[in-house]
Amino acid sequence: MRLPLPALLGGSALLLLLLRWRRRRALWRKVAEAQERQERSLVRMEAAVQRFREQHPSVNVASIVSLPLPELSKKLRDGSLPPDHVFYAYVGKALQIATETNCITEYLQESETQVRKAKLMEKQGLLYGVPVSIKDSIDCQGHDSTLGFIKNLNKPAAEDSVVVQVLKKQGAIPFVKTNVPQSLISYDCKNLLFGQTRNPLLYTRTPGGSSGGEGALVGGGGSILGIGTDVGGSLRFPAAFCGICAIKPTGKRLSKRGIMSGVVGQKAVAAGVGPLAKDVESLALCLRALLSEDMFSLDSTVPPLPFNEEVYSSTNPLRIGYYETDFFTMPSPAMRRAVRETKQLLEEAGHTLVPFELTNVDHVIFNYCVRGMFADGGSSFVKKFTVDEVWSLHNEIEDFCHQFIAQWKKLNLDVMLCPMLGPALGIGYPAKLSVAVSYTMLYNALDFPAGVVPVTLVTDEDEEQLKGYKGYYQDWWDRTLAKAFRGSVGMPVAVQCVALPWQEELCLRFMKEVETLSLKKNSFF
Repeated sequence: MRLPLPALLGGSALLLLLLRWRRRRALWRKVAEAQERQERSLVRMEAAVQRFREQHPSVNVASIVSLPLPELSKKLRDGSLPPDHVFYAYVGKALQIATETNCITEYLQESETQVRKAKLMEKQGLLYGVPVSIKDSIDCQGHDSTLGFIKNLNKPAAEDSVVVQVLKKQGAIPFVKTNVPQSLISYDCKNLLFGQTRNPLLYTRTPGGSSGGEGALVGGGGSILGIGTDVGGSLRFPAAFCGICAIKPTGKRLSKRGIMSGVVGQKAVAAGVGPLAKDVESLALCLRALLSEDMFSLDSTVPPLPFNEEVYSSTNPLRIGYYETDFFTMPSPAMRRAVRETKQLLEEAGHTLVPFELTNVDHVIFNYCVRGMFADGGSSFVKKFTVDEVWSLHNEIEDFCHQFIAQWKKLNLDVMLCPMLGPALGIGYPAKLSVAVSYTMLYNALDFPAGVVPVTLVTDEDEEQLKGYKGYYQDWWDRTLAKAFRGSVGMPVAVQCVALPWQEELCLRFMKEVETLSLKKNSFF
């Protein structure tokens, strides 16, 4: 007997619902498996640390994790600290910070074998025995680079990214992968697979993103050196929000082979890979190690420019451009004070400070950057732009870059002092405030090296002045940003240090000067 058409249609609809339910159930099963794997990683870390402590009860873990990277590296290379003591000290500390902030997605268990083999290395590299944490999106052989997507689960990388290969050749030991926001197109740190990462300084705050797991882990002391990426501030936000240092190099200074991108093929806004650490000297040590013949031979698209020690160690007075605002995102009172106080310290140290006037930032950020990278998740680049429009966009950015450099050279500047968004926003606010990337994303569009250095903490007076914050447009975004800043007394605030393309060493030298002067003035760092 034939069923009437409505019955057939009803059966089809039911079948469709059943298929959807089964598919969704399968997806949630994958999410559960990812979370179980994350939990197993933490259990393995705990077991490894427990075994080591039972075998070496006299090792002073606190003294090891308190050492700055240059000093730790020296002790590892001269043999006064065994690699396994350092490794398990950091595995234990990383486990603690991961438990508090949810920053680690996976433990690289093969790192234990690498530690055992470390003493057999014929040549000790600059990072011999140094445990290093790696952002989720950077390929490590045998492990997923998920970007927070279910579709990327159970697709382990066939080989290490070039950066990870060079780290290993320099003796470093990659030991964990860290959390990111889904797609990387966010400066928060949350995804469906592994959840929300919290700021180690204040759990109600975001650690920043997209290298947010790195920011939380390094900021909390669970890693002495982290490697992340930056396409709109993704290294600089976590560093600034978590009170540490980071540098985004010129896009092609370090290899990006084997590094996953949130928007594949997008060229308008330059991405960079770089380090995060507690201090500037640690960043310099990392770049010394990475800018080696190892990298140049593994990736011939990277210009063979070794680290320039002469530029980094120079003590010549600098001619420094500066601005307190970009007239697009009104700085918080603490941001403005951070720039003013740093400017004064630099002038007192004998440097020359020159006002720099930014123009058309609203046009640059909204039309070149936010529209393409944030507002629609990048779909405009891959779906909506015609070829002519893409070429036109690239041409506009190139023209803007030439104009910016012409203004820089007219003022005869060495470097630039700029605001950095801060303090850390409340969890969830970055998703509402994509427009607030203006201070960082400008230097991705220009492809200039840019680093951040913490210089002060939010004061009660800053908090009081925030009550009068209106913003430049007095719209919903400005009102929301004011709310996101509130309740931040004691949280770190950074400044941005910028140099012209390919001048990472000069950028680091400037960062080091800012750091040294700030430390002299403030005892709380």
